[in-house]
Amino acid sequence: MSGDGLPWQQVEVVHLQGLHPVGRRPGLREYVAQLWARRHFVVADSRARVASGTRQMILGNAWLVLKPVLDGLVYFAIFGLILKSGRGIDNFVGYLLIGVFMFQFTARCLSVGASSVSGGRTLIRSFLFPRAALPVAAVLRETLSMVPVVVSMLVLVVVVPPHAEVTWRWLLFPGVFTLQLVFNAGIALLAARLVARVRDLSNLIGFFTRFWLYGSGVFFSFDSFVSDPTVLAVVKLNPMYVVLDMTRDVLLYGRTPEAGSWVVLASWALGALLLGFVFFWRGEETYGRE
Repeated sequence: MSGDGLPWQQVEVVHLQGLHPVGRRPGLREYVAQLWARRHFVVADSRARVASGTRQMILGNAWLVLKPVLDGLVYFAIFGLILKSGRGIDNFVGYLLIGVFMFQFTARCLSVGASSVSGGRTLIRSFLFPRAALPVAAVLRETLSMVPVVVSMLVLVVVVPPHAEVTWRWLLFPGVFTLQLVFNAGIALLAARLVARVRDLSNLIGFFTRFWLYGSGVFFSFDSFVSDPTVLAVVKLNPMYVVLDMTRDVLLYGRTPEAGSWVVLASWALGALLLGFVFFWRGEETYGRE
């Protein structure tokens, strides 16, 4: 008992160092470490979703290849047979196949990345994890789905007349594909935060992708339609134009892409990833609250 008749009360000092509010945005380095620590879950989840994504369809995963092939046939009928846009292009069939297959990879990554956060609200509100795992997993899922598509594309450009010749420059293709993948991850992160903040933007993704499709030389050559050298130079800075041009060089025409093309694509890829990741990280505290 104390002198005033009240019982002694035990006082404990609680140190708050190291504690932080739930949902607080961690530092950038800590955020990267948290994301890396969950890499096994991201990979496992992506594999499971790829396996189950087309399970309800009769042809299953065959649609991964059939869809770009059917799109290519439509574009060939319209632009190759009717509009004759393939005149002056060596191996227009291979030119078109590479354009359709490679462009759709980026288009799908942009689309699924944009909806990854808004579509994962339940998961965000139930578990504490770096939200960047959602768009990263979406891009990884599309990359895994792209493997049989790429194999089919390589086979088609060889077996469909006029046949492409396999050369040592095919070894450069993984480098182009990797830079495209890095670029895809960057724009997926950018789109994920934008759509999470303004849902209406998801309706504009399709329109933007369609405009980008026509602006990337998927089924025609700009050299045949654009005579102004300044306009042509600007067009050729389009990252997807660079991807398609470099891929066609190494797979169809047996040419080594110019050093400038590597610099432009690497700049787009690394710039998009850095900007996209930092932009997404800065909105970490807002996801799931809209």
